[in-house]
Amino acid sequence: MSKNIKTPTNQKILTNVAVVRMKKTGKRFEIACYKNKVVNWRNKTEKDIDEVLQTHTVFSNVSKGQLSKKEELMAAFGIDDQLEICKIILEKGDLQVSEKERQAASDQSLKEVSQLIASMVVNPETKRPVPPSVIDKALQEMHFSLKPNRSSKQQALDVIPKLRETIKIERAKMKVRVAIPTKEAKIVHSKLKALFNEVEQDDWQDGSLEMVGLIEPGSFRAIDDLVRNETKGSGRLEILSLKDVVEGELQIS
Repeated sequence: MSKNIKTPTNQKILTNVAVVRMKKTGKRFEIACYKNKVVNWRNKTEKDIDEVLQTHTVFSNVSKGQLSKKEELMAAFGIDDQLEICKIILEKGDLQVSEKERQAASDQSLKEVSQLIASMVVNPETKRPVPPSVIDKALQEMHFSLKPNRSSKQQALDVIPKLRETIKIERAKMKVRVAIPTKEAKIVHSKLKALFNEVEQDDWQDGSLEMVGLIEPGSFRAIDDLVRNETKGSGRLEILSLKDVVEGELQIS
């Protein structure tokens, strides 16, 4: 009797996999992917299917190595092309994540949100940066919960107004310089001034205008549109700093 143990033909054992699962026609279908690659495929940063799938095979149970039957694939998907079915499951299936992995991902995302907020805000009284640890604590006290369908930056921007109710923060201002040629300077001046929070320099020279000052980050697009449209491309908008802080290094938000 042979001492070699053979794996049954309907089994294929894989290890260290990320499983994506889909249920159709009362049956469970799973695919085996490389860890961290599913999200990359879905957000289009990974386009090589072989970098995502460990095998072009559809399983009924990846962990047990049990393969799906051909007739079940036909009944559920109307095709028996395993690669095409893998792509369907990859796009629309549910990524299976262990509780430990989910908690680690949540902790990392929360840390990213805290660091992003810290890079966007200052103390309104001192104009100094706010440590991420202070923001971390405030988020925990307000029972902030992450939304899986929104990016860390979107969530950071969303929660800043709520954080302002509990700690002293405000969006850091951008410092910009605007140069407008003689012909359009007088027409544009008042419109520009209305978009500045603080004008530090308002110089006229031979009819042309140069303004330097602080603006809300959300006003940048409006100023850029105004300068380009009113001057037909002859005006200039320059970012001098993305975060204006007192006695601190420039931090890009």
